[in-house]
Amino acid sequence: MTVARKEAHSGADVLTANVPRRQVAALCVRNTDLGARILLITSRDTGRWVLPKGWIIKGLDEIGSAQQEAWEEAGVRKAKADRTPVGTYHYDKRLRDGTSVPVQVSVFKMAVKKISDEFPEMKQRNREWFPAKDAARLVDEPELKQLLRQFPN
Repeated sequence: MTVARKEAHSGADVLTANVPRRQVAALCVRNTDLGARILLITSRDTGRWVLPKGWIIKGLDEIGSAQQEAWEEAGVRKAKADRTPVGTYHYDKRLRDGTSVPVQVSVFKMAVKKISDEFPEMKQRNREWFPAKDAARLVDEPELKQLLRQFPN
């Protein structure tokens, strides 16, 4: 459970970092003549390969939030999303103030039907389709690597 406490000097609520915060990710998949491919994007800060992901958006459920992140970060316009996550992974998110918080990411598989060349973060990220084994090798998070290794190549 995340515990809120009052900051002594400002009275603002401060969340303790002992419980993971929640994010959602889009595992965007398309079938090709060479087999299934997984869409990875580069992170804005370090340029490492990641899935499109983000915080749950107010007014949207987990799937809607994952679909919105897939659009903003990777240009996915139309995709059929599984209602149940295919798995979760954990990582430490560095915040703007330099602190880190633990994050648990629920991963939703999305069969991509349409992708756009123009999308909100197109100038901030690269994107590329990879076989699952290559995608697993390219991401940093051990639990995400394991999740990607489960997909056929």
